[in-house]
Amino acid sequence: MARQPDPNRPGTVYRSKPKLFQRKDSGGRRPAPPGAASPPPGVGDVYGQHGGGYAPGEGQYYDGYDDGRGGYQPPPGYGPGYGPGHDPYDATPTRRRGWRPRRIVLLVVLLLIAYPLLLGITAWTSLNRVDAIGPAHDVADPGNQPGTTYLVVGSDSREGLTKAQRKKLGTGSVGGKRTDTIMLLHTGGGATVLVSIPRDSYVPIPGHGSNKINAAYAFGGPSLLIRTIEQVTGVRIDEYVETGLGGFANVVDAVGGVTLCPKFRMNDKDAHINLKKGCQEMDGRTALGYARARHSDPRGDLGRVERQRETLAAISKKALAPATLAQPWRAFPAAKAGGNALTVDEGTGPIGVTKFVLAMRAVSGGGGLSLTVPVSNPNFRTPSGASAVQWDRAKALRLFAALKTNDPDAVKPLAEEQRKDSEAFS
Repeated sequence: MARQPDPNRPGTVYRSKPKLFQRKDSGGRRPAPPGAASPPPGVGDVYGQHGGGYAPGEGQYYDGYDDGRGGYQPPPGYGPGYGPGHDPYDATPTRRRGWRPRRIVLLVVLLLIAYPLLLGITAWTSLNRVDAIGPAHDVADPGNQPGTTYLVVGSDSREGLTKAQRKKLGTGSVGGKRTDTIMLLHTGGGATVLVSIPRDSYVPIPGHGSNKINAAYAFGGPSLLIRTIEQVTGVRIDEYVETGLGGFANVVDAVGGVTLCPKFRMNDKDAHINLKKGCQEMDGRTALGYARARHSDPRGDLGRVERQRETLAAISKKALAPATLAQPWRAFPAAKAGGNALTVDEGTGPIGVTKFVLAMRAVSGGGGLSLTVPVSNPNFRTPSGASAVQWDRAKALRLFAALKTNDPDAVKPLAEEQRKDSEAFS
């Protein structure tokens, strides 16, 4: 029962003890128990002067401010705050300071946009440049063709390597610049196509007669190599990408190593490797030796170009893997090492580099076609008696025609044929 008002103590407020699960009326006050007594006349007059009053039928006084417990209602003009304008019993919740969910979501979105952008800027500002395509097309331009074809070159130049680095990587001290790797990466219509050109391919070189194709790079650098390839294939080179020995190894180390799968045991002193058969993790030095080895491979240059494609695909796959990109301490060094390792044409823009990266990811992910220029004689004897590689003219022309017309479907039979031959050999 509600406590009875004391007539000798006018203005006294009696608060009922809070009861759980009591239903409030529309005014926010808890109803008084049935039969509660009304106060005598005059009781509560003083309290009423300050905005309080008596709730008829409820058997208790109220203070004019309904906070559920009879809090003090100051005279008009007084509001929140101690002294004038403050109600110390005000139970109204204050707005908490701090990050709201909306701001947190905005921050996450900004990070998702800024993070890859910063990675791209890191790689872009680390790239090396060379004027390769312009001089070549000033002499002879095959004309526009559908799709985009990248000439990907791996130089065996020791330039920039210290004596200690040459010893570590097993590169020797041979002078000059040659190409260990020559590939055509074509994208733009259906499946991406990656074609290896054996470096010992015997072809005509503008102004230098016939020779091994890698001699074109030694004679006239990237521009002469581009002219040579465009002349013998009819395929226009749109972009140029080159990497050196040291850069290749640095990228592998930056991504934490790559998984490669030798098809047989390889013990090659020249390449500084001694590998067992089967898939295994390799660091930069070992991966470089695996990609360059030729004396330990019964198929010689043909086996080497397959391993080069395998290694390049493994690097692309690892560098673009979510596990790598999600770790800034690994992603940024990999982006910087990748940029430092690559030399691109002066006319190559961010879009060209991005398309190259995406094309390599497509090949490494199994979404592309990978093959070598068809060969009829891997031990062709040149007029000077040197051993070279002779192409299968009919099949090679079919391959190059498919690239010129942006028709990857026409490449599939050739790629499948080579895949079966490779599996039969291993």
